[in-house]
Amino acid sequence: MSPGSSVKPFANEEEYKKTEEIVKKFKNGIGGKLHQKLLERAKGKRNWLEEWWLNVAYLDVRVPSQLNVNFAGPSAHFEHYWPPKEGVQLERGSIILWHNLNYWQRLRQEKMPVHKVGSTPLDMNQFRMLFSTCKVPGVNRDYIMNYFKTESEGQSPSHIAVLCRGRVFVFEALHEGCLLTPPELLRHLSYIHEKCHQEPPGFGVAALTTEERTQWAKARAYLIGLDPENLASLERIQSSLFVYSLEDNSALVTPEDYSQILTMVLTGDPTVRWGDKSYNLISFSNGVFGCNCDHAPFDAMVMVNIAHYVDERIIETEGRWMGSEKVRDIPLPEELLFTVDEKILNDIKQAKAQFLQEASDLQIVAPAFTSFGKKLTKKHSLHPDTFIQLALQLAYYRLHGRPGCCYETAMTRYFYHGRTETVRSCTMEAVRWCQAMQDPSASLFEQQQKMLQAFAKHNKMMKECSAGKGFDRHLLGLSLIAKEEGLPVPELFTDPLFSRSGGGGNFVLSTSLVGYLRIQGVVVPMVHNGYGFFYHIRDDRFIVACSAWKSCLETDAKKLVEQIFVAFHDMMQLMNTARL
Repeated sequence: MSPGSSVKPFANEEEYKKTEEIVKKFKNGIGGKLHQKLLERAKGKRNWLEEWWLNVAYLDVRVPSQLNVNFAGPSAHFEHYWPPKEGVQLERGSIILWHNLNYWQRLRQEKMPVHKVGSTPLDMNQFRMLFSTCKVPGVNRDYIMNYFKTESEGQSPSHIAVLCRGRVFVFEALHEGCLLTPPELLRHLSYIHEKCHQEPPGFGVAALTTEERTQWAKARAYLIGLDPENLASLERIQSSLFVYSLEDNSALVTPEDYSQILTMVLTGDPTVRWGDKSYNLISFSNGVFGCNCDHAPFDAMVMVNIAHYVDERIIETEGRWMGSEKVRDIPLPEELLFTVDEKILNDIKQAKAQFLQEASDLQIVAPAFTSFGKKLTKKHSLHPDTFIQLALQLAYYRLHGRPGCCYETAMTRYFYHGRTETVRSCTMEAVRWCQAMQDPSASLFEQQQKMLQAFAKHNKMMKECSAGKGFDRHLLGLSLIAKEEGLPVPELFTDPLFSRSGGGGNFVLSTSLVGYLRIQGVVVPMVHNGYGFFYHIRDDRFIVACSAWKSCLETDAKKLVEQIFVAFHDMMQLMNTARL
């Protein structure tokens, strides 16, 4: 797909002609020169994009990242051995912690099998960022601290941070070189839980991580200035394997509806999440679990992988601990005590109020579509991911009366430290099909043919983007090299059609396939008048999670999902009834 054809759905003839001229001029003029400079840069780097992408997509961003950048999702255990149930939070927590620690140990021992597509190995670098990783706020740009090392590389931190009722505790996950067992972990969790429920709540310093980034950087510097011990405590949290969040609230979830749990993992109590940690493992009072992750160090597939690993172990053991009940003589968890003053207490109060207010504006709808799933789409030789993407295009078109510029993630892990490229799902083929579906005079055969053309186009684009032949990251590189060279912004990037078609992070549909396992996730929309859309695909169902801002009067996640489900049925009917 060329940048030219990607703007076509959003332009009239005159606008399109103008953009065509701008693109031609860019290609034959400054664009060619910038491309040469990009090639020069690439000579000195194994991945010319890596550092830039991290900065532009994540570290330079100043909006509060816990709500706007992080992704979150529930653990799948509620579907089998661990249905929601009060009174089992700590016992289940000790087992889930143990499985997570086993995964950490496997990574340290380099026993994790390398992912492959067919026989082609994929880059595994992002897995280094799962444990002992934390983003640290800076006044203009954040940075990432990664303390993880494999056993062959040397010592690695081995403590867990537990957040409960605004307080922070840490304990070692190893004793005399061996992992703590679930009974030993249970003793630690019970100690923390009891202490926090018998004594007053803590200051909730963690809420500061929900602030606008520069604000948080200043509050953090002030906190460290109050007492050097505060820095030591911050570093203990940053270097911890992950944060374990003990929530007092229970989260509703059923295999047919994920709406409430997704809302709670993304917008829950800000005093028990460390928004900058790469991994917050969240435990609700009714024995349901989830996670909240900073997106900067890795993409969701890392989380999907560990979540699936833990879920498989829980199924194997029927959710129980089969080993010894013996508890060794281990030191109790240590509380990290922060020195605070009126200013910091006020900052915390403000951060918390601001976060909860913004969170209350978020609408999340996540039902399961259970009429059919991957099996049936495959039977008709339709790629299930493309099936959902086109249903989303039709739904948006029907609801808003126009095409919706769409970002779908393509993974580029075929390359060294590769992360993602953008598949622009709103193609002219998709638009023509949407128009045919709304045209009473179009025959079923015509609608079906147009749909199959849209399928073919999308499948081709996904292949190209995964193979490094997309253009969004290339355009980003060209604009950044112009900036670095102190050149004026090329006209291509100021053309209204550039942003109208999604360029510069303006996609109204921000979407990603979470995979084909039992794992689901959620993100907020990329723009205020847009939708966030994560989905996973199973043999017999599709589960979608759609988010929108309530304060935007033109978007409604519930209505969009209803339209998507109608589109699923319409598309299947086309395959069943259109006579070739």
